[in-house]
Formats: sequence, C-alpha cells, structure tokens
Amino acid sequence: LEAINESDMVLMPDTETVHMDPFFAQSTMVIVCDILDPVSGEAYNRDPRGTAKKAEAYLKASGIGDTVFVGPEAEFFVFDDVKYKADPYNTGFKLDSTELPSNDDTDYETGNLGHRPRVKGGYFPVPPVDSAQDMRSEMLTVLSEMGVVVEKHHHEVAAAQHELGIKFDTLVRNADKMQIYKYVVHQVANAYGKTATFMPKPIFGDNGSGMHVHQSIWKGGKPTFAGDEYAGLSESCLFYIGGIIKHAKAINAFTNPSTNSYKRLVPGYEAPVLLAYSARNRSASCRIPFGSNPKAKRVEVRFPDPTANPYLAFAAMLMAGL
Repeated sequence: LEAINESDMVLMPDTETVHMDPFFAQSTMVIVCDILDPVSGEAYNRDPRGTAKKAEAYLKASGIGDTVFVGPEAEFFVFDDVKYKADPYNTGFKLDSTELPSNDDTDYETGNLGHRPRVKGGYFPVPPVDSAQDMRSEMLTVLSEMGVVVEKHHHEVAAAQHELGIKFDTLVRNADKMQIYKYVVHQVANAYGKTATFMPKPIFGDNGSGMHVHQSIWKGGKPTFAGDEYAGLSESCLFYIGGIIKHAKAINAFTNPSTNSYKRLVPGYEAPVLLAYSARNRSASCRIPFGSNPKAKRVEVRFPDPTANPYLAFAAMLMAGL
C-alpha cells in the first residue's frame, strides 16, 4: 500500500478485543489492532477498520443517529475433498462431499449412504440428511469461547452448505467478529478433516453463499427505523433504503468484490436480483424482516457475500444509506 521507503506502520492494540485462540497447543492471545501512521500518529487512511470507525463517527456527526447495529449472516460450504489444477494445459477442480446429491465413486469408511440433500433441497433437513450437526455445534461453542455471542446454526439450501447465527452488534464490533467467524469455521472444518469455503458460488446449479446484513440505526437508545410507513418503517428508514438502492452499483465494489460474486447474483436461487425493497420478496435487494416490536425494525441488505471485507462493506452500506 505504500512505497518501500515508507512502509513502516504502527499497530495500536484495541484492548476491548482481547480473546484467547483455542486452536494452539500453547496459550495464545489475540488482539485486534488499528493501523497508525508512525510519523503523524494519526489513523492510517487505508486501514479498513479505521474507515469503519470514520463511518460510525460520521453517523454521530450527522445527527441522524448515534449507533448503527449490524447483523451479518455469512453462509459457507464444507467439502470432504478438494482437488484442483491450474496448469497451462490442465485447469479445473473437483469437489466431493458425503452430502452431494450424487456419488462420484468415492469409497468412504462409513460406506456410501443414500441420505443426501437434493439440489436446492437442503434447507433445515434433519439428520442423517444433515450430516454436520455436531460440526456446526462445535463451531458455535468455539465462537462463544472467543467472545462472540451466538444464537443458532442450521443447514442451508444447497448440499454441504451451512450458516451460523451471531448476535447483532455495533458496526466495527461485528466486523471484528466476522473475522473471528471465518477463522473459526475454517479451523473447525479443518479439524474435522474437511475444507470450508466462503466462495459465493462454488457449485453451478445450486444456491450460492451470501452474507445478508441486517441494519438499524438508533438514537438516544431508541430505534429510528420504526414508524407508520410501508411495513411499519419510518420515513428515515425508507430514505436509508433509497440510499442503498441509489448507490447499489457502487456498493457492489465493496460488498461483492470477486468475479465469482456475480455468478451468485442470478435468478432462480433466492439471490437478490432486483434493485427494490420488499417485506417478503427474497429477490429484492433490501428486505424488511417481519417484526412487530419497534426494536426489531431493520433492513436486511441481501446482495453482499462473504468475500467482502466486512469493515469496508458495512461502512459502504451505512454511508450510502445516510
């Protein structure tokens, strides 16, 4: 990011982020740091976490609110075997899982069982079709040990696809926790001898992985998104949604930063393909989840995916909404 003669930076620890990493034999502490310019002592202007902090500060300065809560829902796939080649004359990949809709002649120690989700038929099955109950539970246990408040876990629509639920929190804090979330998913899957991926569309013809982000703005301890407009929203919330829709194509650079991101955003797989808002339609970019309690009023932005840098993605959506 800087020339080699100006590449030194200062890492300033944020002591509120301290937690233990349980994946090492020796006790290992983790702490998130902000990047500072060593000469001026000011926040480095290309630090994503610093950018997210600036977005939170801008919200307070605007007078619209003093707190923004975000609740990301990152989906992922877990495969038993991953093979790939990138030679000049031999390029491709092969994925395998005991959950795939068809068997590719792999011989498993437990045998080749027929309990597998159908294509687009994996949402909330019970075991033995859902073979990852224990693995997901362990992921939640580890997340909790590392300071992340967890809520739920479940199998997703595609075969070998999953989601863990973490509690909403302020923008920077949940961006920090999304980094922990990805780390834990990869590490626990690896401990089970499997490979986890947050790639948005690893399998053609089945649902991809998104990172829906629930958002709400509060002021003085009260929700500002509740009102008497459409779906029980306030006028300011509708303006916020309007900002997301108006700037959606620019936001995509942060929320959908990979080529593979756009293989997910196609009709037929519950992915958002409409620049619209709706209380029920999951094809809309912005969905308003049902909730009678004013505190539950929020906007679910559905087009982001897990390849996004959470600090930049959350900040981009907040600034667009404001």
